[in-house]
Amino acid sequence: MLCARALFPSLQRKMARNISFNNLFKEAPVPIPSELQVKLTPEETNCALCSTSASSSLKRKGQHVECRIAGGWVRDKLLGAQSNDIDVALANIMGVSFAEQFVSFVSSKNLPIKSVATIARNPEQSKHLETARTTVLGVELDFVNLRSESYAEDSRIPTEIKLGTPLEDALRRDITMNALFYNVHSRTVEDYTEKGLDDLKSGILRTPLAPFETFKDDPLRVIRCIRFASRYGFKMVKEIEVAVQNEDIKAAIVSKISRERVGEELDKMMKGRDPLYAIRLITSLNLQPPLFAVSPSIASTFSAAPALPSTALGVTTLLHALLSSSSSALQLPSVHPRLLSQIPLDATLRPRLFLAAALTPYARVSYTPPKKKATAPAVEVVLREALKLGLQNHYADGVPALFAAAETLCGVDAEQFSGPGERARIGLLLRTKSVHNVNSGSHWSSSLLFSLVQELVVLWDVEKDDFDVEQGAKIVDRYNRFLQRVEELNLPESIDDKPILNGKEVVSLLGVEKPGVWTGAVLARISEWALDHPEGTKDECAVWLREEHLAGRVDTGEGAQTSGSRHLRRK
Repeated sequence: MLCARALFPSLQRKMARNISFNNLFKEAPVPIPSELQVKLTPEETNCALCSTSASSSLKRKGQHVECRIAGGWVRDKLLGAQSNDIDVALANIMGVSFAEQFVSFVSSKNLPIKSVATIARNPEQSKHLETARTTVLGVELDFVNLRSESYAEDSRIPTEIKLGTPLEDALRRDITMNALFYNVHSRTVEDYTEKGLDDLKSGILRTPLAPFETFKDDPLRVIRCIRFASRYGFKMVKEIEVAVQNEDIKAAIVSKISRERVGEELDKMMKGRDPLYAIRLITSLNLQPPLFAVSPSIASTFSAAPALPSTALGVTTLLHALLSSSSSALQLPSVHPRLLSQIPLDATLRPRLFLAAALTPYARVSYTPPKKKATAPAVEVVLREALKLGLQNHYADGVPALFAAAETLCGVDAEQFSGPGERARIGLLLRTKSVHNVNSGSHWSSSLLFSLVQELVVLWDVEKDDFDVEQGAKIVDRYNRFLQRVEELNLPESIDDKPILNGKEVVSLLGVEKPGVWTGAVLARISEWALDHPEGTKDECAVWLREEHLAGRVDTGEGAQTSGSRHLRRK
């Protein structure tokens, strides 16, 4: 049987014995235009004209109003990207009041516009003020007033919100590049922090105020800094890194942020441009404990302490290398293409794999649920309680399944299955519920991929930052040989096959009055027969089943066997 390097001859070369993970896959900044400028689309130009005209109308009535587009739209426009997130920050007027005037003015010009929709305050989603929303010329606009905020010690929700100046509004924001304004009257970018434009040009994340003060007021800004760093490939200033590692800030992350919001931010990172960089930052800043915190009553039932946080970084590095076809950077053989075949077919798979990688320290930890004696994987309670992540992207069901599959598949080797019944035994392994189950998003190929990286990470010496390439190549070769044998046996097309005989047909063939507990075992035996006889027909299977029944190797519960005996006897 050919080994992986025979399958992929380009990798037949001498490999270094050890390599460093920490020197691989550094952050890659997004392209930054040589000249930062905002270019409006025709629709945005018309919206700007409508805003200035509505402001002028109010000015004639004695009310001076200024309109600025704030935050993410400005940042993305300066980077040459389009943005549908248009927040209009208003001076000297509340959002709802201006929106009503805006809609009235636009309607008088016979332009298509929707009526004002009021979005209630939602502090947990950082919506601290009532927002007015409308859509004009196909562009959605949110109107809210400029403001300043004051915070209490025990909450990230402002205790006092006042009408503010552009400077006060800019200083309350998380990072300088998100504190830029676009003045629709002068058509210019305003940088009240005096650092936002330079930071954007340099690819730097900096807080408008001192980081400790910014994070103490609202620790969600810590997590947002990590998300924006990984989204754009930017570096944090040293002051941010120092502040984040302060124990008071870590405690505030646990006490002040809802777990739903933590999960939402982590979900965005896993779906984002560079989840590896996000997990690298989380690891280097030692943020796993506060991000994945569960209640003390649950943590006290853990069977063991979670593994070192660096194991998450190791698995993520390996996963990133394989998914980006950069295994050569690890000096490993290329993996069998079948391992990556589901990635382009299932949009939920990539974020699920990376989230599972991030939770690797909990892989071998169990906990005891309240009022139950049986233990359960700790990964489940971290997803449910620490991150409040449900079935979206198959997180709650698919991530635990990946770990269960990795345990089932660990050490898989084609040689284990050689001999009679090889096809059936491999097929049944790949049909194991945790390995392949459409209801949890599990696919046998991605389960094997995750199992592979879990085996490989053991070869990384965290303290020395050394990865044993030679042994890693042997593991990849073993998985590639197994995948090659799966394809030689034409198993990929058979994993999802429905039973060649259903339960009703089995009952009829065996002359039994009704199905019972025995039926499942008989159907499993039929599935095994079908795997062993890929060309077999339904009639041939029926003949075989009758023969097995007549020979006494099928128990339908009507014989003399005790209830504890096997339903099926094999030759």
